[in-house]
Amino acid sequence: MTDTALNQARARLLREIEQEFAYTGAMTGCPQLDPRVRAALEAVPREHFIPAHLRHQAYGNHPLPIGDGQTISQPYIVALMSQCLALTPHSRVLEIGTGSGYQAAILARLAAQVYSVETVAALGRLAQERLQALGLDNVHTRIGNGRLGWPEAAPFDGVMITAACERVPPALLEQLAPAGRLIAPIGGTFSQELMLYRKAADGRISSEDLLPVMFVPLVDRDGGEPQGAAADD
Repeated sequence: MTDTALNQARARLLREIEQEFAYTGAMTGCPQLDPRVRAALEAVPREHFIPAHLRHQAYGNHPLPIGDGQTISQPYIVALMSQCLALTPHSRVLEIGTGSGYQAAILARLAAQVYSVETVAALGRLAQERLQALGLDNVHTRIGNGRLGWPEAAPFDGVMITAACERVPPALLEQLAPAGRLIAPIGGTFSQELMLYRKAADGRISSEDLLPVMFVPLVDRDGGEPQGAAADD
């Protein structure tokens, strides 16, 4: 696609995302796309995060395969999950499931520091290369078991899990700061709900259902490297 065609496709996608926010707002509590999230979506070139033979679909509002049985999420879901964390320019955020690196790149535009863990080593390395190529030096990547989080960098103002799990791994709730938010798809292979969790000052956790979703499952393995091996070291 030419640069002009990509720009037109990106603008069309942003309009579709805004329409989806309006349509689902009663369920999600987010009837409008936040300007900061919109700016991040506009700034990050999604075509850099998908296989070359699929780049003509880069700005379709749907997930795409990225290899190893994993996907890059639907842009609307990327926007919604990012917005629900209510990040500020001073926030520190943990992402579980780096995948292509696209979601981390969006978070990098919204938060001060992003820590992202990927269990599939090949994907994690490629995502790191893409993020570095874009100059996003506030993203730190690691190959490891996402269920363990990144304890030495905790606490986090926001935690995002980009793969489905039956319940939130306890370590991730422990690493969430007071007043922090965690968002995750919860459920099994065929039935999942996007859930938003809030941690009160006294440590109590509250939760709310947002909407039905479909994610690949959270893999419970360490990617073949020690949990302490960070890709940006």
